[in-house]
Amino acid sequence: MKRVERSLPGELIAGIAVLGFCLLLPPVDAEQSLGSATRAKAERPMRCAWAIRITTDEVLKLASQMGVRDLVIYGGPGTGKLPGTDQSHNKSRAEYEDYLALRKRVESYGLRIAAIEGGFVASPRYHDVFFGGPKRDELIAELIAEIQDMARAGISIFCYHWMGASVWRTKAVPIRGGAMATAFDYELVKDMKDRATCEKMQARGDFSFSACNNVPELPGQVYSEEDLWRNLQYWIVRVTPAAEKAGIRLGIHPDDPPLPMIGGVPRLLRNHAAFRRLLEMYPSDSNGIEFCQGTFSEMNDEVYDAIRYFGSRKKILYVHFRNVSGRVPKFHEEFINTGYVDMPRAMRLYREVGYQGVFMDDHCPNVEGDVDFPGNLGGYRSRSFALGYIQALLDQIYQEQEH
Repeated sequence: MKRVERSLPGELIAGIAVLGFCLLLPPVDAEQSLGSATRAKAERPMRCAWAIRITTDEVLKLASQMGVRDLVIYGGPGTGKLPGTDQSHNKSRAEYEDYLALRKRVESYGLRIAAIEGGFVASPRYHDVFFGGPKRDELIAELIAEIQDMARAGISIFCYHWMGASVWRTKAVPIRGGAMATAFDYELVKDMKDRATCEKMQARGDFSFSACNNVPELPGQVYSEEDLWRNLQYWIVRVTPAAEKAGIRLGIHPDDPPLPMIGGVPRLLRNHAAFRRLLEMYPSDSNGIEFCQGTFSEMNDEVYDAIRYFGSRKKILYVHFRNVSGRVPKFHEEFINTGYVDMPRAMRLYREVGYQGVFMDDHCPNVEGDVDFPGNLGGYRSRSFALGYIQALLDQIYQEQEH
């Protein structure tokens, strides 16, 4: 597909944000740390967000300085960590007091939690939920209790994935200026049938960050797509009413990459039809989508159609705003302003369908001289560039609306 570099007036803001961290504010003191312009932007229906895992003083202070108000926190069930930290909680699950402490810490910097994001089914402890094992009901009850505690603590959205073999990437590739980006080539994984074959491929260096311990060991067991759809429905019809009652919305991330199978495990949420099926299982405001635009762009369906269809039905809970080079079976990730997706067009579609929520940076490339960021892929420089681009694009979209 044709690679597109967008040239927008607003991108000047993005460059300034990266090079100079120009949105420097006074020392953090909750609401007083936010200028009037920042507060106004924070109350827009569509807003920027930063996604972080560990809420260090550095990243929280920098978020406020960079004009961020909303955070997506990686964590939740299955991490074994106290929310927002790298410390083990040493108990069966995180509880109300743990999530409340996180919310209060974030708010002390004038910030707020837009969502918690996790992926418990990839953990062997929760495989019975995914595969329908003997401890399924016990684990579902525990998961529901943790989600209810999130809600009590003031968390309004919890998103997760349904990938029994987790996210996969093959060898990283160079993109603009020699920056390194994650990539996927199905040819390198098509013969991966189980953990043993995975480990052979990993030893050859075929994979970028996927670990073979994410491939479930299923000796003598074969699961069809319909087996796993039944297990997903079993979960959805139990968790959604509990979420409704607690006042929290739940969303599922698409399978990344969106292929029929990896490592002998079927992958369900790989196209638009699959998400329509998911939403029809239990129609509810609490049954939604963690809209990873990057993964929807990897699908063989049209990403703009997905924004229109699911956005107009208020099913998009928040957006992973990233770009890719093309669709499966082979693609690589890009800087946010390169790749094949027209990002300004996408942003305008979100506005047109009435989307209300945040756009977070996601899977940023590794750039020269960067420093580790306490979150997902990409360091401080790379993620700051993505954040600046999102802020500038939002400014442009709202200026267009005003005129």
